[in-house]
Amino acid sequence: MELFGSFDENIKLIEHEFDVRVTVRGDELKISGGEENIFNAEKVLDGLLHLINRGENLSEQNVRYCISMVKDGNEDSFKQLSDDCICITAKGKPIKPKTIGQKKYCKAISDNVITFGVGPAGTGKTYLAVAMAVTAFRSKQINRIILTRPAVEAGEKLGFLPGDLQSKVDPYLRPLYDALFDMLGAETYHKYVEKGNIEVAPLAYMRGRTLDDSFIILDEAQNTTKEQMKMFLTRLGFNSKMVVTGDITQIDLPSGAKSGLKDCLRILKGIDDIAQCRFNEKDVVRHRLVQDIIKAYERSEVTKNEGKQNQSHHH
Repeated sequence: MELFGSFDENIKLIEHEFDVRVTVRGDELKISGGEENIFNAEKVLDGLLHLINRGENLSEQNVRYCISMVKDGNEDSFKQLSDDCICITAKGKPIKPKTIGQKKYCKAISDNVITFGVGPAGTGKTYLAVAMAVTAFRSKQINRIILTRPAVEAGEKLGFLPGDLQSKVDPYLRPLYDALFDMLGAETYHKYVEKGNIEVAPLAYMRGRTLDDSFIILDEAQNTTKEQMKMFLTRLGFNSKMVVTGDITQIDLPSGAKSGLKDCLRILKGIDDIAQCRFNEKDVVRHRLVQDIIKAYERSEVTKNEGKQNQSHHH
């Protein structure tokens, strides 16, 4: 049941991808088709059974990812994914990296002081960073979690807004709260906010502070200016970790403003204790269509840029 999925959708996917037939005889699975296809389909089934035995729930995402790993000859690293639990949610659910890219990212965060996670939406960049932060907090490696985003919408001039700041900023910081709620549960979350162990604030609030013993996450970093990015990175205090996440393809800055993220990835290349992790559409753990949408946009970007180059030749 677990392996086949509801309406056998997992098996149908494997049959479709490898052009094989999978049938059940008692407790045996029979795969028929071309020799190499059978061999690959068997590897996928093997990988999925491995996950099931580890107590994972299969989803279309797992199955598709396993298929793509087998096609690339990486099924061994796929099997290792189920070993790494990085955090337990408030409801007792283990959080594990679901792709090799995510696994490398989590390892980079453990091994480095500053980690950049750059790539498309849906790759778990923020969620996993929050999970790592909660784990470091629970094991008393740090005593404060700080989550921040550049508030582009409000033009960073939050000081001049009438009304309650919290209500103005909240919708913008919502995705960060959601991840924290998941990991900690609402009660614990509110307790820590009151004690000052957790802070969720717009980037402007980091100015002029030095952050010691903290796990600091800057999310949506593609929307920082060069100055903001430098300001943020130089807040680093002793015994702290920073994770900076962003998607260079989705910059919402006023036109003409340069993204501080692009800039600093280049400037900080090769510095010890600073890691850069790149995600691609293979690491998308949302609905399969999200991957297809990202790919389609990337293709259109390429053709648009080629068009621009052709135009410049004509002039």
